[in-house]
Amino acid sequence: MDETDYIIVGAGSAGCVLAERLTANGKHKVTVLEAGGSDRRFYVHLPLGYGKLFYDPAVNWLYKTEPDPGLNGARDHWPRGKILGGSSSINAMVYIRGHKADYDDWGVNPGWGWEECLSAYKAMEDNEAGADDWRGQGGPLFVSANRAGLHPLVGMYLQACEQAGLAPTADFNGARQEGAGIYQMTIKGARRNSAARAFLRPAMKRSNLRVVTGALATRVVIEGGRAVGVEYRRGDETRVLRARGEVILAGGAINSPQLLQLSGIGPGALLQGLGIPVIRDNANVGDHLSDHQGINYTWAMKVPTYNDELRPWWGKLRAGMQYFLGGGGPLAKSINHAGGFFRTRPDLDRPNMQLYFQAFSTLIPREGERPLLTPDPWSGLSIGLSNCRPTSRGHIRLRTGRAEDHPVITANAFLTNHDVEEMLAAVKFLRKVAAQPAMAALVKEELRPGPKVQSDEELIHDFRARSGTVYHPSCTCRMGPDASSSVVDAGLRVHGLGGLRVIDASAFPNIIAGNTNAPAMLMGWKGAERVLADAR
Repeated sequence: MDETDYIIVGAGSAGCVLAERLTANGKHKVTVLEAGGSDRRFYVHLPLGYGKLFYDPAVNWLYKTEPDPGLNGARDHWPRGKILGGSSSINAMVYIRGHKADYDDWGVNPGWGWEECLSAYKAMEDNEAGADDWRGQGGPLFVSANRAGLHPLVGMYLQACEQAGLAPTADFNGARQEGAGIYQMTIKGARRNSAARAFLRPAMKRSNLRVVTGALATRVVIEGGRAVGVEYRRGDETRVLRARGEVILAGGAINSPQLLQLSGIGPGALLQGLGIPVIRDNANVGDHLSDHQGINYTWAMKVPTYNDELRPWWGKLRAGMQYFLGGGGPLAKSINHAGGFFRTRPDLDRPNMQLYFQAFSTLIPREGERPLLTPDPWSGLSIGLSNCRPTSRGHIRLRTGRAEDHPVITANAFLTNHDVEEMLAAVKFLRKVAAQPAMAALVKEELRPGPKVQSDEELIHDFRARSGTVYHPSCTCRMGPDASSSVVDAGLRVHGLGGLRVIDASAFPNIIAGNTNAPAMLMGWKGAERVLADAR
């Protein structure tokens, strides 16, 4: 019989951290089951290579939502990592913890308030900017300050934001999130610093960790009200791995609720209709789906942008030489060099919108046409934004009783008037930034949505037509005190069952204001503390 102490299902952002922390003391045998394959791929480690992974089925689940009325009926493309490192191996590498007040909201769950989470972040990080009251140094996760080699237009953008009333901020993960500034990145030595590279690969050198790739979990084995193992398929063979300790789901906001439902834990009527025996009827499994919606405004510029560098063959050659000979140039970074956080109304207690500055444009990033990072044949620049705290909620539901079949993803983007009104105010702020002297002097013309789109109705129609996920789904197995409104407790244990936890972004009590990779790794770090404390 194949046995281990702890089974971790999913080697994503949280799963990699869990694997490292649970094996560090040498006392526990841990097995990680990952449906995807190795992260030893060139475009995974090349920072700007993530555009090549956007539609790559070798590393990407390639999910599609149901037709979404909020997006004018479009089926949104949801890339999620199917690879060691999960989505941290295919994301844009922006490192944002979230606003302090987000964690004050989380703090209704004991141990998850701001002070506890800040302490965990500082222990986890090795921040290039150094250690202080807000940042950590010496931990396993190197975070780049991202100060060198920025595109010259970053300065123009920051000046235009200040002229528009958005003051500079030196550190989005410091004392003040609101403002415009440079993004920190999970990049180390000109290579992507995914959760697999920072946590899992070092842990794989330990004899008490086993990582099984190509292993698709099909159900959690539950006996007598306790999780005792995981059934999984590898190739043509179905196997069962038993857990002497616990089963931990770390598949993320889509896969974790999917696997719970496949295991008989979820909305009872849905499971019965699919012929799955109901072990625990909990309508919250897969519910409360939260995600950030984003859009880009694009301008043609009078001065060169990365389009001019990366489109011609000689520009590609030059960028390649810069990267391979010195570890620099545009290939060594994410395309989002800078950004910001702002409020659409002065009475709000914290920022509700996030900005992304890109000295680059791709007006046709659609499946089957051009790769995501193929630049336009003109000097183009984009500023994107996404909502930080949307009130619209979707859900994840099984489509069939087969683990191989993608679940039903109902995103419900812009379902509430609140979200529509916020986005309307936010896109107007983009134009305000572009109209400031620092930027207006360099703009040739607005390309998207274009000067003909002016009325509120036209702006709303445009962002419904062009918006989409910024790849931050969460909250589908959310944390809370009881099963009436949640799936797991403050210890990340599934309500009503023993030996089973969910530790990933699906367990967020509510969505964080900003990119969600850092909070997902935080879940792994603090979740491991809970597991080890209970083991003692």
